[in-house]
Amino acid sequence: MSYDSKFKKPEIDDLFKAVLSLKDEEDCYRFFEDLCTINEIHAFSQRLEVAKLLSEKKTYSEIEEITKASTATISRINKCLVYGAEGYQRIIARMK
Repeated sequence: MSYDSKFKKPEIDDLFKAVLSLKDEEDCYRFFEDLCTINEIHAFSQRLEVAKLLSEKKTYSEIEEITKASTATISRINKCLVYGAEGYQRIIARMK
């Protein structure tokens, strides 16, 4: 791995290996329903949606209306897009 995460540890490696082993959407639903609360799943999906909309140059007010995310959440995700590890950008590009 060329990226040196400040969070790297064996337990997190195992989690990511588990995610990488998921074969399809059904596997994802089954694993994440067991792993996370429904609120956590909704929060993750909301954050990804906010990142996609920010990438499309939508305004904070448009994003807030579409996603119901707080401006604090939108701002945090925008900081990740500008100063973060490029995780959102890599995923958004792959989803296109």
